[in-house]
Amino acid sequence: MKSPLLTLPGAVPAEGVDEGVAAHYGELFREQRALADGAGFVDLSHRGVVAVTGADRLSWLHLLLTQHVSELPAGEATEALILSAHGHIEHALYLVDDGTTVWAHVEPGTQDALIAYLESMKFFYRVEVTDRTADIAVVHLPAGSIAEVPDGVVVRETPYGRDLFLPRADLETYAGKAGPAAGLLAYEALRVERHRPRLGFETDHRTIPHELGWIGTAVHLQKGCYRGQETVARVHNLGKPPRRLVFLHLDGSDVHLPPVGTEIRLAEEGPDGRKIGFITTSVRHHELGPVALALVKRNVPTDAPLVAGDTAAAQEVVVEP
Repeated sequence: MKSPLLTLPGAVPAEGVDEGVAAHYGELFREQRALADGAGFVDLSHRGVVAVTGADRLSWLHLLLTQHVSELPAGEATEALILSAHGHIEHALYLVDDGTTVWAHVEPGTQDALIAYLESMKFFYRVEVTDRTADIAVVHLPAGSIAEVPDGVVVRETPYGRDLFLPRADLETYAGKAGPAAGLLAYEALRVERHRPRLGFETDHRTIPHELGWIGTAVHLQKGCYRGQETVARVHNLGKPPRRLVFLHLDGSDVHLPPVGTEIRLAEEGPDGRKIGFITTSVRHHELGPVALALVKRNVPTDAPLVAGDTAAAQEVVVEP
């Protein structure tokens, strides 16, 4: 769904899964600094929006999600996953309940499959699942923002800022009041800085939550009865995940960022060494320079110098080996 904010001065469209909103508005580092200082907003109107209503909505979702939501207080934000029977991540939901409706925003284009799964699990529960992507747009205000939130707009408040579920018809009007627009590249740079994984970027068909540090934030270990729970408990109690998420400081002398999928090797083994991981997201940060998130094998020494393609990389631990 193409955002009307692509008509703003300097807007350059994003590509791939983020198509439909702006990658930037002509000044990438200025946009990053503004967000870091609590100013401006990010147009996330390409994300899917799903609403769940009905008296059983929280108890029903509690049975399906990795998060404990049966007693979720109104207005309290949380995040949750849906796993396969083998514990692999299929969906990531960013949730808030407003007292009558659970609102969730999800990765662009994933809402249809998510809704199909939820519909298949309704049985006798008093719930209704609705795709609200066509009439609700997600707008992100950074932490510290003093931008006004219109009356009646559902807000998802997190340590990283506020996600607004804004009527899509009001998007252009609100953008004129919310301060300078920042694009997806600025938003992504701050996400990488905070070591926050993203479905479809840090995940593949075999990713389990333990590899990405989603245990605790999106997976509640004191609940069961959801699909894939056996794998979560077994790995947590008896073993270690095969891979772990790392944050990489990349050699700033390189002109080009290593793209997604770039193979990672131990520096001491050189370009012909064995593959030990791959880049999942790479960005240019306004203070840190070129940085990335990557998945590497669990047994890679945490202090080992790495190379991503031809680019030297130093790792910071995100998930303990």
